[in-house]
Amino acid sequence: MMEMLTKITKGQATLKDLDDLKSLAANIKSNSLCALGQTAPNPILSTLAQFEDEYRAHIVDKKCPAHVCKDLMKYEIDKDKCVGCGLCERQCPVSAISKTDYVAEGHKLPSRVIDQDKCVKCGLCMASCKFKAISKN
Repeated sequence: MMEMLTKITKGQATLKDLDDLKSLAANIKSNSLCALGQTAPNPILSTLAQFEDEYRAHIVDKKCPAHVCKDLMKYEIDKDKCVGCGLCERQCPVSAISKTDYVAEGHKLPSRVIDQDKCVKCGLCMASCKFKAISKN
């Protein structure tokens, strides 16, 4: 079950994996002879009953509605809110943020952009931005 949950949180699972997870959890619960085996699947069965739409979002949309699965989230800079101060760029431990310019209403304005391949999703950029220009999606 742990392997299946890991695949889901990494965005690597399929809907068949979700069906297999449900089946496995139910089988373990009903066929275990000890109390541990009978209760261990309860968190999975409970969250599947209450939040199956979130499991499906991870699998189908490759998104984490709670914004906690690092492999499925990304930080983005809103160029309309970014003033180009560079504080986020200086705080980034892996140099995933770089300067860019964009044109708005005929003027070239400074901004920053995050290289998603380099980003380690530590959140320092968002925490350091005084203009709330960085969001977690």
